[in-house]
Amino acid sequence: MKNLLLTLLVVLFSVSLYAQEETNKRSRKLPSVDIKTTSGKPFNTSEIQNDGKPIIVSFWALWCKPCIKELNTIADVYEDWQDETGVKLYAVSIDDARSSSKVLPFADGNDWDYDILLDANSDFKRAMNVNMIPHTFLIDGEGNIVWSHTSFSEGSELQLIGKVRELAEGKPVSDH
Repeated sequence: MKNLLLTLLVVLFSVSLYAQEETNKRSRKLPSVDIKTTSGKPFNTSEIQNDGKPIIVSFWALWCKPCIKELNTIADVYEDWQDETGVKLYAVSIDDARSSSKVLPFADGNDWDYDILLDANSDFKRAMNVNMIPHTFLIDGEGNIVWSHTSFSEGSELQLIGKVRELAEGKPVSDH
């Protein structure tokens, strides 16, 4: 009887934790963290906004080839995405203080028309629970994280724009 009761309590506790986790996923807000702009000015992530339109936050680094491939691939279609959905992309470099001075010239050299931010101490990265890059988040107009994706492969940008379109059309963003 004790084992049955203990098993039942464990199951109920697990279901409760899972339900809370799912609720947190759906309503997780973009955290407020102090980072910097490429000009070295302080920037709080609570300032990440886009007049109620979709926002993409992409964590990347100079040494990360898949990150660069993803951001270059998006750069090729970014203007069309903006025209269609109004989306805005913030590319957050996690390069450390020694290499962060190379981030803006690199982004400019690749014609990235994104807002580039520097997270040299990885404070924002930790707050967003980013363990591997590239890690891309989709944020709704209220600052809620509605979808995220790690890694990059050819065609991943099509999945991302599909999610952006769902969000821009006011549809719930699906997990697939």
